[in-house]
Amino acid sequence: MDIKIVCVGKIKEKYLNDGILEYYKRIQPFCSLKIVEVNEVNTIDINKNIEEEGKNILHVIKDDDYVITLEIEGKQMDSISLSNKIQNHFTYQTNQLVFIIGGSNGLSCDVKKRSQFALSFSLFTFPHQLMRLILMEQLYRSMMILNHHKYHK
Repeated sequence: MDIKIVCVGKIKEKYLNDGILEYYKRIQPFCSLKIVEVNEVNTIDINKNIEEEGKNILHVIKDDDYVITLEIEGKQMDSISLSNKIQNHFTYQTNQLVFIIGGSNGLSCDVKKRSQFALSFSLFTFPHQLMRLILMEQLYRSMMILNHHKYHK
């Protein structure tokens, strides 16, 4: 299992970084996980920022990657459904699974078009750095579900 998380910007808060690293360690026995950070663009033109970040994101995605974007408008799932989606992907496909977390202004139209599945964790808006921690926890939870461990209640 190869999973890649593509995200905009670097984690600035120590507590978020500590949590992400903890889940990264926990996930490692179950799959190969790579986190790719692309540059955050901060100009006064928000649309330009979104487009430039989108180009940066698309640059690190391979043509045969299966892409899941995290979007408020995406489909909401529970933890078991997400774990089933991950398992089905790796059962029936050989390409890498890529999750994309956009920057603070969201994802470009081109990135959304490249996505094969739009996933929503909530109708709430979360800071993109916190979203990385939330995604890591859910990936770990999925690994626990798939491997019949007691973590998921």
